[in-house]
Amino acid sequence: MSQISLPFEGHEGRGEGDFLVSDANRVAVAYLERWRDWPLSIAVLTGPPRSGRSTLARQFARMSGGDVIDDAHEGDRPLDDHRLFHAWNAAQTEHRPLLLVGQAPPATWPVTLPDLRSRLAAVPHVGIDAPDEMLTRALIQRSFDAAGAAYSADLPDWLARRIDRSYAAIETITRLLDRAALSSGRKISVAMAKEALQSAGILPIVPSDPSSVQRE
Repeated sequence: MSQISLPFEGHEGRGEGDFLVSDANRVAVAYLERWRDWPLSIAVLTGPPRSGRSTLARQFARMSGGDVIDDAHEGDRPLDDHRLFHAWNAAQTEHRPLLLVGQAPPATWPVTLPDLRSRLAAVPHVGIDAPDEMLTRALIQRSFDAAGAAYSADLPDWLARRIDRSYAAIETITRLLDRAALSSGRKISVAMAKEALQSAGILPIVPSDPSSVQRE
C-alpha cells in the first residue's frame, strides 16, 4: 500500500489530492503515469462510484497538462456523443492527452455515432477494481481520521474483513459509525460498531472465520 500526491511520483501527505494505491488500482495509476508513451492521445479510465477515479483524473490533468472529461459515461445518463467526438478529434490534432472517465468499460457505452463507436473500440482502457482488503482497511482508517472520530485500533481490520467490498459501502458505513459516535459521545469500538450496524439493518455481518462467531 502506498499513497501518492501531486505529481504521481510525489510525497506522502493527507491533502485533497492524495490517492491510496493498492492492487485494486495500481495498473491504472501506472498507465496514467506513462502518458507520454500512449499509442493514442486518448485513454479511458473507469471505476465504481466513490473509487477515486475523479481524484486520479485531476492528478493526471495536473501532471500531464491534458484534458479530462470526467462525466464521459455515468450510469444510465445519455452519452454526449458529439462532445466526445469533437474532444477526441481535438486531442489527436493537437497531440494533447485526453482522459475520458466513466463508470463502465467503453464497450458498454450507449454510443450512437458510428465513428465514435469505432474509436472507442480501439482506445486503451484501464480500470479501478473493487477495493481489496488492504485498501478497504486503509480507506476505513482514513475516513475515521478525517472525521476526527475516536476509534479502537482493531476496528478498521474488523470492518475490512466483513463489510461489502465496495467504495460506496465503506463510505456509508464509516459515516454511519461516525454519526453514531457523535450522537452517543462514545469511542467507536467493535462492540459499538456491531450495535450501530445492527440497528441500521446492516448486520448480520458474515465473519471471515465462522469459528469466530462465538468469540465476537
